[in-house]
Amino acid sequence: MFIVVFWIYCWTFESNNNFNLMTQTSLYDYFVRLPDPRINRNKKHNLADIVVLSILAVLCGAESWDSIEEFGKARIDFLKKILYLPNGIPSHDTINRVFSMLKPDKFEVVFISWVNSLRTKSIGNEVIAIDGKTIRGSKDSFHKKSAIHIVSAWANSNQLVLGQRKVDGKSNEITAIPELLEMLDIKGSIVTIDAMGTQKNIAKAIIDNQANYILALKGNQTYLKEDVESMCKRMEPDSENEVVEKGHGRIETRNCKVFNKIDLLEDQEKWCELKSVIQICAQREIKDKITTETRLYISSLNHDASAFNQYIRQHWSVENNLHWTLDMTFREDEQRKRDKHSAQNFAIVRKIALNLLKQEDSKKLSLKTKRLKAGWNNIFLLKILKI
Repeated sequence: MFIVVFWIYCWTFESNNNFNLMTQTSLYDYFVRLPDPRINRNKKHNLADIVVLSILAVLCGAESWDSIEEFGKARIDFLKKILYLPNGIPSHDTINRVFSMLKPDKFEVVFISWVNSLRTKSIGNEVIAIDGKTIRGSKDSFHKKSAIHIVSAWANSNQLVLGQRKVDGKSNEITAIPELLEMLDIKGSIVTIDAMGTQKNIAKAIIDNQANYILALKGNQTYLKEDVESMCKRMEPDSENEVVEKGHGRIETRNCKVFNKIDLLEDQEKWCELKSVIQICAQREIKDKITTETRLYISSLNHDASAFNQYIRQHWSVENNLHWTLDMTFREDEQRKRDKHSAQNFAIVRKIALNLLKQEDSKKLSLKTKRLKAGWNNIFLLKILKI
């Protein structure tokens, strides 16, 4: 009996001692706060260990539950320096089960809190682009489940995903965007949204949170769009700016006109703090083919055409720096995670990994190369984790 008690005491002392000696990352400090959805008898592995292990594995190139487990087994000596791991590496089934059970709204709150710790908030007029993306691989035809659609907020100057919100299957982005805005700190920023988000309540929510807006104007606001088009034809702009960009075998010319005298707009007072109308005529030349497009926007800002040309151009960085990267670097559309909340939660894991890679300052390395190097080199992985 004495021997058994002594052995338990020694094991407990060693485990606690290892935990105390563990070098905790900011990831662990934040994600240890996640509420654990499991019942007590099924808690063989710490929730924070499973979450952070998965983030590190994805950062280093893993894309499946199996590859997360294999990453853990291959790097267990390293991982024990930054994780607790009282019972070793969890199985792929355990990892899958945990992410299926984890409450996405709780995960999103901790994610946003962690991102805010990385964010430089002193940047004036930072463009926060809000846009949606469908994760095509999450569609489950057998169970008649549609692919999930997620709205994300991208901070252009910080190069960070600030947060995400899943679009309810029975609605659209109109309901998800206000929910996302309420979760974020957007004070002093410029929120840009495509036409789906051009809604009076969304404009008011942005102003109420001490930010400004630039909202695209398309057919979903038919009457206002026609009124703006008519005004742009009969009035002279208050300022005008043209930018020509060359690259990747194409020439793009963007002519921006800004109208600040908008008293003749019939619905002006219905849009919170509406001050400007913007018209951008874009012409793109690729070899011998020339295409033109005219886009309209409304804004609470009273800036000149040069500034608006820049802000609106920055909005489209969400496509290249977020959506395209998730597909091409993290192969998001090929993911087949469909069980319960797993697709939504794993979308957060990918965004955490993306944020960490974006914050690493090796400018000559692509994100794909950074993932490979992190998988090969513990020192580089520690650098990414800021340890």
